[in-house]
Amino acid sequence: MVDELARKSARKSALKSKKTTKRGGKAKPSPSKLSPIPPGFRTVTPYLAIEGAAQAIEFYKKAFGAKELSKQATPDGKIMNASVKIGDSIVLMSDVFPGSDAKSPNVLGGSPVTLHMYVKDADRLWQTALSAGARVILPLDNQFWGERYGQLADPFGHRWSISMQVKMSREEMDAKQKEAMAVFAQSEHPSYAEQPSQV
Repeated sequence: MVDELARKSARKSALKSKKTTKRGGKAKPSPSKLSPIPPGFRTVTPYLAIEGAAQAIEFYKKAFGAKELSKQATPDGKIMNASVKIGDSIVLMSDVFPGSDAKSPNVLGGSPVTLHMYVKDADRLWQTALSAGARVILPLDNQFWGERYGQLADPFGHRWSISMQVKMSREEMDAKQKEAMAVFAQSEHPSYAEQPSQV
């Protein structure tokens, strides 16, 4: 009998506690949840080593419509870390510092990496980038895989490709593929046939 009364009393106390909490009573605060991934970042984010990162940020604003998100500089003005947003993607960068293993493309004699951008109007962005000072690596053109595609190098040595899907006839795609394969047959790669700047 005593055990039954104790159980009833415990149930009443629990119900009273829940009602008090709902009515504005104090409840134990739950720990805030911190996402392991910062807002805006995707799984893979490029981090560029640049000689003149501050100038590069201004170039990316003019060429690609980049928006500066953050920037930490040393007392002498070099960039320790910066982030910009191009379209829906974040790109990180910093200056090259003595003693670091990171080398700029201009020191290495070129970059083995191309940053690829899909855009809604490839021709418009292409002309904007050229006007800002980009150099043509592969002219923008309809390619045999069904995209309008071209490659640029920025003034700091990093390579960028601009692309958009386009409607092409089977005849045009076949002709473009035949042309590209002829270049490959000569042990050359059309993507690395450097062209003069076209503004």
